Amino acid sequence: MMSPIRIPEVDPRRRQLLRALPAVAATALLAGAAPTRPARLGGATTTPRAAPSPSAAPPAGGGPATTPGHPPAPARPVFTLADYRRAVPGPAFPANAVALTIDDGPHPRWTPPILQLLERYHVPALFCMIGNQVLGHESTARSVVQAGHQVANHSWSHPSRIAHLPPAMAHQEILRAQDKIYSTTGHTPKLFRSPGGAWSPSLARTVADSRVLPLDWSDDPRDWTRPGVAHITNRLLAARPGQILLCHDGGGDRSQTLAALRTVIPALQARGYQFVALDAH
Repeated sequence: MMSPIRIPEVDPRRRQLLRALPAVAATALLAGAAPTRPARLGGATTTPRAAPSPSAAPPAGGGPATTPGHPPAPARPVFTLADYRRAVPGPAFPANAVALTIDDGPHPRWTPPILQLLERYHVPALFCMIGNQVLGHESTARSVVQAGHQVANHSWSHPSRIAHLPPAMAHQEILRAQDKIYSTTGHTPKLFRSPGGAWSPSLARTVADSRVLPLDWSDDPRDWTRPGVAHITNRLLAARPGQILLCHDGGGDRSQTLAALRTVIPALQARGYQFVALDAH
């Protein structure tokens, strides 16, 4: 049995710089903007893809996208840093910026060494947590926030057909995860990543009603399939500035992901890339 992995103490000043949970408006997905894709616990089942062409953005200033008697304004999920900045007004991201997102945790075996790696290279990340994975792993979930990283809602149970669930059931998936993440970490997620990146008009309305911003990605190495360290590494090294990268710390054996990130993070930094948090400004 492996001995527990100790998470190092983080300089409180750096923790404050890293922690930046976005205050965002509720938004909905433009019908047909992103195709519904099969999903499973562990991540998306599609190949990496470019973001669709822009569509209507949420109201400026982060105010509610809904008013009594009016439906939410249509908008697509966030695929890139440019999408995020259109949805959440603030200073432009650096031209060489990328964002790292990590799904399906927290996991007591794989989250701690990923946190250690991020600490070593001073990289902020967004951890998209599953509610029933936080259940029983509360200390691991808290360690993510204590290390200065962000948390997002990735549903309660990662249902593969969340885009086709009745609205009441989809709402409960979001609400239960929201409550569990908040009660455990003290932070209310403002971003929601649909399991497998699956979207539908019905789920879009539910997400809007839940007052969270729909989040997707633009670089997917399909690490959840365990395609080999070289494949994951090469896919992530192909990242371009402005992309949102997808990796996983839960849903199975993530040794390949960890090994790939040990190469990818310093390599991208050596190339001049800057890892950024999805800020609240």
